[in-house]
Amino acid sequence: MTAASSSDDPASAAWSLALDDLAADLRRRAVSQNTLTAYMNDARQLATWASAAGLTPDGVDHRSLRRYVAGLSARGQAPSTVARKLAAVRALFRVQLQLGRMTHNPADLVVAPKRPRNLPRVLKREEVELLLDRIPADTPLQQRDRALLELAYSSGLRAEELVNLEVGAVDFDAETVRVEGKGGKTRLVPVGEHALAAITRYLERARPALRTERGDGPGAQREPMFLSKTGRRLSTSDIRRRLRTWTRMSRSGAPALAQAHPHTLRHTFATHLLEGGADLRSIQELLGHATISTTQVYTRVESVRLKAAYARAHPRA
Repeated sequence: MTAASSSDDPASAAWSLALDDLAADLRRRAVSQNTLTAYMNDARQLATWASAAGLTPDGVDHRSLRRYVAGLSARGQAPSTVARKLAAVRALFRVQLQLGRMTHNPADLVVAPKRPRNLPRVLKREEVELLLDRIPADTPLQQRDRALLELAYSSGLRAEELVNLEVGAVDFDAETVRVEGKGGKTRLVPVGEHALAAITRYLERARPALRTERGDGPGAQREPMFLSKTGRRLSTSDIRRRLRTWTRMSRSGAPALAQAHPHTLRHTFATHLLEGGADLRSIQELLGHATISTTQVYTRVESVRLKAAYARAHPRA
C-alpha cells in the first residue's frame, strides 16, 4: 500500500499517504533499516485492518484502536509484539498530527499490554573469562573471533555495531573505539587492554590472511574491520554462530554459557560496570541508550544479585 498505487478506495488512498509520511519521517530521523522495516510493516498492518473497516487515518479513535490491539492479543500475539506494533502506530499518528492532518493522537490513549519483566541474562566474571580465554589464537579465524568477542565484552557493543566497524575505528593511542550506533549517532567508547591486544594481533596477523579483493573496498579506512573467511564483512548471524561455537566448547565448566548470545555480552558489560561502581548516566552514554529508563534495567539485575547474596549470607535472612 503506497501513495503510488492506484485505488478508488478513499480509505486506502488516505492510508497510503499516511504510510509514505511515516516512511519519510523515519528516514529523516535516520533510524536503522531494521527499525524502518519493522515500523512500516506494523503500520501497514493497521492500515490494512482500518481500510477493511472503511476507516481513514483521521477516522480512527482510541476505541477502534483498542479493538485492534485486543484483536492482536486474541490472535496470540505476545505482549512485547503488541507493544512494538502500538509504538509504530503511535509514530504514524504522531506524524499525521505534526502535519496538521489530525487534531490528536488516538494511540496516546491506548495502553499496551503489560510485558513480563524478564531480567537480561548476565554472565559472571569467571564465566566471561572461561569463554574468552578458551578461544585459541592459532588460526586467522580464531584470532578474529577472540578480537571480536573481547571487544564485545570490553566495550558493550551491539552485534550490528560490531559488524559495521571499519578498520580505522579503533584509536590505539586513546584506547577508544568509534561506534556508529542507532539513528546514526556516533559515540566513543573505551577499550580495555585485553581487547586492544586481541585486536592488534588480529589486524597484524589474521586480517591480512582473510583479506581478498572482493572483500575490500577502496580506501583502507572504510574497509570492514571484521572479515569472514571469504573476505566479506561479517553479518550479525555470523557473530551468533561463532559465539555459539565457542560457548559449546566452554559450557562444560559454565552451564550458563549455553544460553549466551551476542547481546548477553552487552548486558554483562553494563552489569559488571554497575557492580564496579560506575554510575548509571555513564553506563547510559557508553551503551548509547537514548533514555536513562532503558539503562535502569541493570539496577534491577544488581538488586536481584544483592538480595540473593543477602539470603545466602545473613543468619536471619
